[in-house]
Amino acid sequence: MSDDFLKNPLSLFDIKGKTALVTGATGAFGALAAQVLAGAGCNLVLAAGGAEALKKVTADCEKLGAKVEAVNMRPSSAAICDKIVEAAVKRFGGVDIVVLAAGINKVQKIVDQAPEAFAEVMDVNVTQSWLMARAAGKQMLAQGRGGKVILMSSARGLLGHPAGYTAYCASKSAIDGITKALGCEWGDTGITVNAIGPTVFRSPLTAWMYEDNERATTVRKGFITRVPKGRLGEPSDLAGPLLFLASKASDFYTGHILYADGGYTAG
Repeated sequence: MSDDFLKNPLSLFDIKGKTALVTGATGAFGALAAQVLAGAGCNLVLAAGGAEALKKVTADCEKLGAKVEAVNMRPSSAAICDKIVEAAVKRFGGVDIVVLAAGINKVQKIVDQAPEAFAEVMDVNVTQSWLMARAAGKQMLAQGRGGKVILMSSARGLLGHPAGYTAYCASKSAIDGITKALGCEWGDTGITVNAIGPTVFRSPLTAWMYEDNERATTVRKGFITRVPKGRLGEPSDLAGPLLFLASKASDFYTGHILYADGGYTAG
């Protein structure tokens, strides 16, 4: 390998002009990923089900200078996933980076949870991620220039939780399995497959944990005793790992779950 990169090591993280496809683009991580990739100079294909929220994320990314193709669809079938990829090819000529950020959670003790609720979590978090990776992978393989697939895992893929997380933990463990298996399957193709596994980070769903009141302080204090870094996560803590996994800097990394958790899973 040439040492030309030593003249400009930051070039390893340069993804300007790449085309990135983000599913779940209106969710907490999906919207953040879209804006990080927009700021890094990517063309974007944003897929999500909520039309109004999708318009907002699209506008936010366009303000950062990105060209955006918004696709108001969830990756709920093989045919729809093919259409999302086709939109990327039609607008930008291909796909270089895929971020699979769609996901849900239904917190409920197992004896109280309906089988249909468990099945829905597994469908959205696992099956739809598999379908989208399949559709995007076919396009990347046909292009023959490699690519980056980034899945959304969680510390809960590795660790359990007493509050009623059997569906969510099972789904994220499955994402970890897909990441490892697909990393092996596509190892010699130039396509890398990795996942980001955060713990609690600031988002609309977790905003209450960051508030200055008795309930939030008690919960936060108890949680932080398990976090060596001594604080909850911020969106910026996910931006760096995302950029690393989306860029040439991670070309020798595949099948990994990168925990953005302040050391939570280390203890």
